Amino acid sequence: MATLARLQRRLPGQREEYFHRNRAVDEYRKAEHNAAVQIQSWFRGCRVRHYLCVTEMYAIFFFLDSQTAYFIMKMNFYNEMAVRIQKRWRGYYIRKYIHNYYALKKYLEAISVNNEIVRKELEEFAEMKEKEKEKKDLERKEKKKDHQARKMHYLLSTEQMAGVYNSPFRQSPDPMEVRLRKARPFSHRQQQIKKHLTDEISDWPTCTSALTFPTMKPLPPIGRQKPQGPFRDTAEVMQQRYKPLEPTLRVATSINSLEKAREEIKREEWRNRINDNKFLPFSSCHKNHEYDPLIHTSSKYGQMTYGIKHFREEHHEKWVANKNFETVLPSIDLFDKFGQTYSKAGQIV
Repeated sequence: MATLARLQRRLPGQREEYFHRNRAVDEYRKAEHNAAVQIQSWFRGCRVRHYLCVTEMYAIFFFLDSQTAYFIMKMNFYNEMAVRIQKRWRGYYIRKYIHNYYALKKYLEAISVNNEIVRKELEEFAEMKEKEKEKKDLERKEKKKDHQARKMHYLLSTEQMAGVYNSPFRQSPDPMEVRLRKARPFSHRQQQIKKHLTDEISDWPTCTSALTFPTMKPLPPIGRQKPQGPFRDTAEVMQQRYKPLEPTLRVATSINSLEKAREEIKREEWRNRINDNKFLPFSSCHKNHEYDPLIHTSSKYGQMTYGIKHFREEHHEKWVANKNFETVLPSIDLFDKFGQTYSKAGQIV
């Protein structure tokens, strides 16, 4: 109730406020209408002007396109005409100055003439060389014949006897006879007699190097008086110098001596083997075989004592002497040379 009373009291003031607001709105409505009209007129004017401008631009572009196409067509025509002119000019220039037919023909004719001249000169040069070669061959043959005539000068004819090349059955002497008459015989020189190879070797100094050995027995020393001083006899020195080579066991033994010894043992076993049936420990081939007893164990006379009590049968009644036989071994060369070798100081070892 209080709210309703309060609203009723405020009702006259609201009526006045509503009136004033409507009045202000009417005043502003006219200004807004005029502004809207002005905006619309401006927009429509801009729109019309833009349309006209675009139309004009299209017209201008169309005109320019037609002009451009015409210009391009004219330029293509001019370019084609220029190409034709350049083609004619370049062909004329090349045929006249670069690939001139008449100039090339003249050049080839000059080359052919030059080739003929060179060919003639080469033929003359080859003919000259061939003549020189024939001349040298002829001179060589003449020299050989002259040399032969000088060597065979003893076949020349004399007043008492005709030579080999001057036969009495011929009308004229042989050309070799004439050459023998003109040739001068060789002078008799004393030929040097070559010594035998053994003589030359004997003239060499004995044992020129450490690895050389004399192939023949050296000559005995010249009997001179022994020089004074601690010098050994010449025979002893020569004996020591020419003692035979004593290679070491490593040098004397072959590098494959072990393999050779094994092969020899295998051959010896194969040669001395009586039974060829080898024992195969990892095979079953001998399991079905029956055991063959020995004669010594299976005999009815009982087992023999060989291999148990004694290993060799001895017949004392057949002995020549009461002593056992002694084994004679070859002597050792090292002990035979005791007292015959020398040390560096020259003393007997």
